[in-house]
Amino acid sequence: MPLTFRKSFRIFPGVRLNISRRSWSVTLGAGRGPRHTISSNGQRTTSMDLPGPFGYRSRSRRR
Repeated sequence: MPLTFRKSFRIFPGVRLNISRRSWSVTLGAGRGPRHTISSNGQRTTSMDLPGPFGYRSRSRRR
């Protein structure tokens, strides 16, 4: 099983800095409602928890 590294720091309420071995990202949004994640490798993700076993996720890459 490979070893992984991932650490998340809360900078402000609703703002997190996520660090992994290959990249870092910033997540905006907390609690209910949508979360927006911007990664150092150009990926942007919007996600939202929906009632029950449902969720929404949309990904895009910067060109």
